[in-house]
Amino acid sequence: MASDSTTSRQPSALVALRHRDYRLLWSGQLISIAGSQMHTVALHVQVYRLAEAIPGANSAIFLGLIGFFQFIPLILLALRAGLLADRVDRRRLMIVTQSILMGLSLVLAVLSWFELINLWLLYGIMIIFFSAKTFDLPARQALIPRLVPREVLPTALSLNMIAWQIGNIAGPALGGWFVTHSIALVYLLDALSYGAVVFGLWQMRGNYAPTEVKPVVKGSVWEGLRFVSRTPIIWSTMVLDFVATFCGAATTLLPLFADQVLKVDEKALGLMYAAPATGALIAALAMSWFGNPRRQGMVVVVSVVLYGLATMVFGLAPSLPIALLGLAGTGAADTVSAVLRGTIRQLNTPDELRGRATSANMLFFQGGPLLGEVEAGIAATLFGAPAAIAFGGAICVTAAIIIALRIPSLRLYDR
Repeated sequence: MASDSTTSRQPSALVALRHRDYRLLWSGQLISIAGSQMHTVALHVQVYRLAEAIPGANSAIFLGLIGFFQFIPLILLALRAGLLADRVDRRRLMIVTQSILMGLSLVLAVLSWFELINLWLLYGIMIIFFSAKTFDLPARQALIPRLVPREVLPTALSLNMIAWQIGNIAGPALGGWFVTHSIALVYLLDALSYGAVVFGLWQMRGNYAPTEVKPVVKGSVWEGLRFVSRTPIIWSTMVLDFVATFCGAATTLLPLFADQVLKVDEKALGLMYAAPATGALIAALAMSWFGNPRRQGMVVVVSVVLYGLATMVFGLAPSLPIALLGLAGTGAADTVSAVLRGTIRQLNTPDELRGRATSANMLFFQGGPLLGEVEAGIAATLFGAPAAIAFGGAICVTAAIIIALRIPSLRLYDR
């Protein structure tokens, strides 16, 4: 049940925002996502600067390690995080995780301001930071379907994507400007943005404890994986997501690509970080306005193919405008795929398993890009950044076609 009984009978792109508790979460996330994306720019630039200051160091490898140190808490904690999200009040769990993230950003701001940071200390804080994020995501995704009626959920997920992409446009652009003045200030702003989410969560009125809590028995933590493995339409979208994000991961190389390939400054780097979100925002607005298309499974496959092609355009770009065009294309294609995948998974998952199913999905949709960052760093070292990115895009296209041919239930899915 949603916390607000007001339900629109007329189709509307903004109908989900009529539900108070969803509106509080959405507006808080809108601010927080911008802060998080500023944080991402600052983190990559800081790692790149610290690595370049080490004689003989290979900055591509150190940038690739960002994904590795994010993957460690994901693989160790994801399934337990999902179990916790299915057993406690998801709103209260988010208050705890968001508060931890706010505190860690403040720590990074202080250490950076007083120039007490080094690469290994930064990586250590990252592990703690992304451990908190690992617990936060299942709680948040399992909470959203409780905030709106079932028939409004696709619109709510589209609006979430809009908030995400607005933050992805504003955050990197501002981050690219602020890091030229003070990385510490970026971390401070990120900490304040988490406060917006905490405030919104405190203002919610609904009871968001799980609807059904079964006793913990041996194997409960694996129940999400078992459910996913028995539901072909869910696991096939997860596999497709993993392959695409693993092969198409290029974000971690943006500082190197901007500096050594395009030879542009950090303000242009901010535009490069914002470009995927610009394309994604256009796609999300279109989907929110026109609704989900027919034959959603085939649309997911086509979107992943276009994502790979856009990645190739970016990798082979001879100039900044073409690189921005390719990056915008990746954002638009990924958004269409992500909204449809999210809708398919949420509508086909019972509430008492949503946290664990989300945590199983995290291993795919977060593990893919994180491991892809490590692969991108190694490939860029061996073959150069342009070839590594373009080849990854080609593999993404090939894999999407193979998966579509091998899994008929995916390409034929039409809710």
